[in-house]
Amino acid sequence: MIAKRVIPCLDVHNGKVTRGVQFGKAEAGELRNVGDPVELALRYNEQGADEMVFFDITATAHGRASMVDVIERAANECFMPLTVGGGIRSVDDMYTMLRAGADKISINSSALANPDLIRAGAEKFGSQCIVVSIDARRVAPDKWEVFSHGGRKATGLDAVEWAKRAVALGAGEIVLNSIDADGTRAGYDLEITRRVSESVGVPVVASGGAGKLEHMAEVLIEGKADAVLAASIFHFGTYTVGDVKRYLAERKVPVRL
Repeated sequence: MIAKRVIPCLDVHNGKVTRGVQFGKAEAGELRNVGDPVELALRYNEQGADEMVFFDITATAHGRASMVDVIERAANECFMPLTVGGGIRSVDDMYTMLRAGADKISINSSALANPDLIRAGAEKFGSQCIVVSIDARRVAPDKWEVFSHGGRKATGLDAVEWAKRAVALGAGEIVLNSIDADGTRAGYDLEITRRVSESVGVPVVASGGAGKLEHMAEVLIEGKADAVLAASIFHFGTYTVGDVKRYLAERKVPVRL
């Protein structure tokens, strides 16, 4: 059985890791400074994280240079795969991050604006390098809509249908972010995670809402996710990656210990 992955996520703003709640924005002063991204990456590398996600929320030329520096330093010191996203709008942008040391590229709003970017990236670098991140919000009892621009802009797209289209275009992985659950520590959205997982033939990473060890087991078992992504519970010392893996192993969830 394929091992489930535990993935810390670092939101990077002007070279520092920050954390908000329900997609809190830097311009609104809703972010809390957490620390240096490379120091945190090293900590999680030592704890046994399966991968690390860096998300650039600065989206400026200066921020891009800062993120390249972060990825170069992290790649030199860490031995786990690195994924980077945020502000990547072209194949050239992808190449810049891959050359800096990233193993995967995550695209979100740029894929919505130009779905052909998924295909172009997959053809150039391989589907295994292309991750499509989907920010989904429940808009009706049985409907989840895709939002772009950090959860600010409704697209009218159904989350499951967009996931299926992204995979058809060449995405090798889906990261499903629940806007409703993000940063609340109240648990992942099990229903939409399960629906997407059952609808696509690539790994699905559950994101948004981790607060307890039980939440991670639930989304991997009931939500049928292939991996769990979390930020706050790791950054603020609630749990270590090792805590999560030991808990999952005790419940017969296959993990790399």
